[in-house]
Amino acid sequence: MIIDTLSIGLPKKEVFNGREFITGICKTPVSGLLRLGKTGFEGDGVGDPRYHGGPNKAVCVYSREHYSYWEEVLGIGMPMAAFGENLTVTDLREEEVCVGDIFGIGTAVVQVSQPRQPCATLAARLGREDMVQLVKDSGRTGFYLRVLEEGMVEQGNALVLRERDARGVTVSFTNRVRYHERDNREGIEKILSVPALSESWHRFFLEVRERGRGGHGS
Repeated sequence: MIIDTLSIGLPKKEVFNGREFITGICKTPVSGLLRLGKTGFEGDGVGDPRYHGGPNKAVCVYSREHYSYWEEVLGIGMPMAAFGENLTVTDLREEEVCVGDIFGIGTAVVQVSQPRQPCATLAARLGREDMVQLVKDSGRTGFYLRVLEEGMVEQGNALVLRERDARGVTVSFTNRVRYHERDNREGIEKILSVPALSESWHRFFLEVRERGRGGHGS
């Protein structure tokens, strides 16, 4: 589990398929030590703080192994940090990491807080209107980290598992219940039992439970 690429970018105007966005999704790989604070890497930012950024979404992580899948599905060469991730990592997939897991990276300590939710900006960047649904269906969402201890991080650092969350609720399982199994009452209760789950995802699952909503949703 190694940082293959560390990427940052401040929000700026981008034009995707003729539409203008103020976004930080187009990130640039950097080398050398970079400070990781409570709300993210120095020199990184988000365009819409209503839905991105903040302590529970300080760092976005995506698996390098997913890139070949998307190149085949989309029929394009993927740009670096194509999903707007800060850390493109090796050997760390959604079915292998749990919400609440704690990792050391460089001198920082981080914790998995929630899956990454695909958005319209990602779809526009990659030129696929159906990209949000494709990501949800594939389960290849990536995930977010909160920062427990600030520190210095660089490309090539290992992600060292410090503590596995005892509940064993994987990012993959969390995605599956949210997007495909909203009638899975036991699954919802299991997810809600994870103290490390971000406030927004905890609230979402509480609302589903309280509505008694069944069936499949997206």
